[in-house]
Amino acid sequence: MNDLLRKSAQELLLGYREKSISPVETAQAMLDQIKRCNPVVNAFNLVDEEITLQCARESEQRYQSGNPLGLLDGVPVAIKDVFLTPQWPTIKGSRTIDPKSTLGKEAPCVAALRRNGAVPLGKTTTPEFGWKGVTDNPVDGVTRNPWNPEKTSGGSSGGSAAAVPLGMGPLALGTDAGGSIRIPAGFCGLVGLKPSFGEVPHWPASPFGTLAHAGPMTWTVVDCALMMNVLSEADSRDTNAIPRRNIDYLAEIHGDPADLLRGVHIAFSVTLGYVDVDKEVEAALRAAAEVLASLGAEITEVAPGFDDPIASFGHLFYSGAANALRGIGNKQRALMDPQLVAVSEKAAQLSMLDYLDAVNERMALCERMAAFHNKYDLLLTPTLPITAFKAGREVPEDWPSTRWPSWTPFTYPFNLTGQPAISVPCGFDAAGLPIGLQFVAARFNDAAVLRAAQAYQLAAPLTDKRPDLFFENAWQNTSAKVHS
Repeated sequence: MNDLLRKSAQELLLGYREKSISPVETAQAMLDQIKRCNPVVNAFNLVDEEITLQCARESEQRYQSGNPLGLLDGVPVAIKDVFLTPQWPTIKGSRTIDPKSTLGKEAPCVAALRRNGAVPLGKTTTPEFGWKGVTDNPVDGVTRNPWNPEKTSGGSSGGSAAAVPLGMGPLALGTDAGGSIRIPAGFCGLVGLKPSFGEVPHWPASPFGTLAHAGPMTWTVVDCALMMNVLSEADSRDTNAIPRRNIDYLAEIHGDPADLLRGVHIAFSVTLGYVDVDKEVEAALRAAAEVLASLGAEITEVAPGFDDPIASFGHLFYSGAANALRGIGNKQRALMDPQLVAVSEKAAQLSMLDYLDAVNERMALCERMAAFHNKYDLLLTPTLPITAFKAGREVPEDWPSTRWPSWTPFTYPFNLTGQPAISVPCGFDAAGLPIGLQFVAARFNDAAVLRAAQAYQLAAPLTDKRPDLFFENAWQNTSAKVHS
């Protein structure tokens, strides 16, 4: 079973074509893994074996007849519970949503996966309305880190992030309005891409507006590129989507590491000029920069030269939270995460000029980063300044701030700018918790971050390492040891 659970989407597809494995046995193995691991980490809030196995049987029949469907036929995918799924309710971790009201509707990402034959595994947990960088909500409880369940998985795509390292699906969908793909990818040790804004169609429009992106979460960069080929398919319902460029992201990352990085100028910043970073995180990032330099990349240690945009981000993001709650009355608010209610009510007091001042700062940051990328192809930073902390908390113990953006300073700036940014595992701390690095490129140069991530993962792979809970004899073990 472990062999099946370890396979990437690419490896599964090859096995299906060669008929050495089947979509049904793959789906069943991952459903069994969910039964074993989900009680510990709470990655899934909905699993429907009947629908999953029916989709897998249909895929198997297509392979038997020689007519596989699209790019992902038979590959299991975990779907964050903010994406509309026609067969399953979408409640976003909230008691205020009528589950029946969401049925029969399909998000663009879900529709694209269906058109390409992917097998849906279920819905993954999220904080209520995806509002924070950790994952817990009043309906489903706390989601935990697969490497150490006493720690947080991060958020808001924490359920998707917890699922992939444990073999509960090779692919997962996430959303990112302030780091919600990259934060849990960094904490849980997988690959997470926030594409350029508009590259992946997203509907209905997020209450967090143009901060919000949809994207892939995977075990390998190759699978991330494959998934992008599917998720970037056209969907007319997203009026913010850019024109389809029909980029073959798999072809873009083909080649050996040196070829992928030849002539690439990377700006390397441990702190962005203003962040306090854990020493183990800094050491891992510096080691990664040395790997990239050894592959032929030109590395310059330099900050991009902007001040921390946390205030403008906070105005725009928490205004989105207020927008999400605008039609919810006091009786229903009493059923919600009280901290979500608190930040939304505070943001509702902002003036129009407060909001527009944040918009002005956002535009200035966009201009600065556009100019920065005239000189540097990529920016390399940590994904996060710390490793995962205690589960069930919004911030680490004894932290100077009470709100989650205070410990995610490397992620939210690039939601403001709409740039592509990817998190890739680059090591572990002394406690065995993952550390991630982040590549950022100019807007619409998604291929550049994927190429760099692929070069690094080829040169310094960590894909052979899995959490203790992955292994059949360790279901009750909550230690954070790393196995190969």
